[in-house]
Amino acid sequence: MSVSPSAPVILVVDDEASIVDAMERVLRKEDFEVLTAPDGRTALERIRQQPVHVVLTDLRMPGMTGEDLLKAVKSLAPEIEVVVMTAYGTIANAVDAMRYGAYDFVSKPLKRADVVSTIRKAVERRNLVVENKSLRAELEAVRRSSMVGNSQVLRSTIEIAEQAAASSASVLLMGESGTGKELLARMVHERSARADGPFIATNCAALPESILESELFGHEKGAFTGAVKERVGRFEQAHGGTLFLDEIGELPLSVQVKLLRAIQEGEVEPVGGTTRKVDFRLVCATNRNLAEDVKAGKFREDLFYRINVVPLYVPPLRDRAEDVPLLVEHFLRMFRSRHQSDVRDISDAAMAALSNYGWPGNVRELENAIERAVVLCRGTSIELEGLPAELRDAEAGHGRQLVVSVGTPLQEVERRLIMETLKFTRGDKRLAADLLGIATRTIYRKLESGAIQDESYSPQTSRPENGDDSDEGVYH
Repeated sequence: MSVSPSAPVILVVDDEASIVDAMERVLRKEDFEVLTAPDGRTALERIRQQPVHVVLTDLRMPGMTGEDLLKAVKSLAPEIEVVVMTAYGTIANAVDAMRYGAYDFVSKPLKRADVVSTIRKAVERRNLVVENKSLRAELEAVRRSSMVGNSQVLRSTIEIAEQAAASSASVLLMGESGTGKELLARMVHERSARADGPFIATNCAALPESILESELFGHEKGAFTGAVKERVGRFEQAHGGTLFLDEIGELPLSVQVKLLRAIQEGEVEPVGGTTRKVDFRLVCATNRNLAEDVKAGKFREDLFYRINVVPLYVPPLRDRAEDVPLLVEHFLRMFRSRHQSDVRDISDAAMAALSNYGWPGNVRELENAIERAVVLCRGTSIELEGLPAELRDAEAGHGRQLVVSVGTPLQEVERRLIMETLKFTRGDKRLAADLLGIATRTIYRKLESGAIQDESYSPQTSRPENGDDSDEGVYH
């Protein structure tokens, strides 16, 4: 009989030819592809030559035993599941084999239903392990490569960050807490010539002032009470790589002086030690207005200009609401894998609530909301009722809102206002134009010019007649 090219591959290993032949016939009838081997060494050769999903092996074989084969398989290809065949008197050996990584065992005399059921479950387990491994690798690649989002405001920030990454200039990331400043700092590092070097992240606000200098610059053994051994500081740890100082606005003035010297001279002086040369690239982040802190005498002006060579503003989530669905999907995949959840999607009502919420805690708050929803979800889809109470209350008490920061270009405000209105009207361009007080033709013209994107709306109106040719703006 023919076997599907994608059929799971089962390797049957036994020194008794009658058992091998019987298992081959049984498994082929169940649409498995079957390989056979009379001993452990031949089995390993088969595995080296062709991908195998499950190994079905006897425990007692001359030469390499089933247990030895199990250990070799797990060393050679850990994703392969192993099922052992055992006689009544050797069940204890089968239990021992499971401790070494066997998926399960079947007892002789073999029963067709038991063997087939166990093999199918082993195949499912193997596929799940491979899928999760692949997903984790994919998520890690996404995490390390770039920030999630496709909004214009985020793309602009990333473009500047990529340009800055190619240089050795200091970068200052500004923005609210939870916007992803550390992720952007990692991106700058990973796309720089220092990508093979270390990335040392330090939260200045999390370190007590009494040990901050020692943590950053290091100390010699005996430099002070409690210094029982030498400590290498964060600057030296970052040698050849990037040092990321988060919440740099929290540094006391005394430490700011030493930081300025490290930047200007490329050298640090450990507590109780001598000056040492260091080679690092500095990326800093803050949620404070450092220019105002300089005026208030809380931050050194010379240090501010040293770290503010390439300033980057990381936008809050409310300023890139169109990225919320992408982030939701990203976090769904991540937490579905992490918590082994059956959640596969999210309802329209829940997504609308997530998209309309203001997110004062930014991406970090969204991440926490999705993880909570995945953990507590009892089905395969996240519903509105599964979201935190503040999101449900906001959705029930308010209509769709567009929040923009002061200083956002008028053209960008107009673009987002039209797009959000089109989402609200489910693509009905005439209704959207009526709500905005503009001509329908204006929306079509902006779609054709690329100023706004259609984003797969379901059009509810036909193109306006030629008579509707007014060219009103959005604002009056």
